[in-house]
Amino acid sequence: MQEWTVVALLLAGALAIAWYLSYTAARLDRLHARVEGSLAALDAQLVRRAEVALELANGADLDAASAFLLASAASASLEASEGAQITAEVQEVGVPEERALIEGELTAALGAVVEDWAPASAAGTQVRRRLADACERVELAHRFHNEAVTDVRRVRAKPVVRALHLAGRTHLPRPVEFDDHVEGLTTTSAWR
Repeated sequence: MQEWTVVALLLAGALAIAWYLSYTAARLDRLHARVEGSLAALDAQLVRRAEVALELANGADLDAASAFLLASAASASLEASEGAQITAEVQEVGVPEERALIEGELTAALGAVVEDWAPASAAGTQVRRRLADACERVELAHRFHNEAVTDVRRVRAKPVVRALHLAGRTHLPRPVEFDDHVEGLTTTSAWR
């Protein structure tokens, strides 16, 4: 009777370990999928912000120098977005440093332009509201993406995950680093 008890305990232990490893691998897979989704959302919000910034630059409310500065930064952001193919590596690793620099420059240009800009028309007020909303969404998407990356890195740092290569051949994602806060823009969104 003792032999059966030992065999049953060993079998139960092996099943518990197998379940834990399977659960951890599935969780890691879900976290990687979350990183990919948050990166796609961040990209979409960056494009939206650049489009609204370009609309502001093409409007009649800004002086020529401010409009040129903003249009240049917004166009560079849109070109970087169009040029970036979302390959498997980009989905896993994140936004390239060049794109992060371009987005930081757009943030700086928006901050410089918005600081002294007061909309002269109802259309300008509407553009300002949309711009504030787009900038806030970029901040949120940026934060969500970096939190997803942090979660993946935390799970992948566990000794069991590293020792048994539960992450497979997927790249270790990096957080996206750029300044995303535009001073002077506030919104009172319903979704906030």
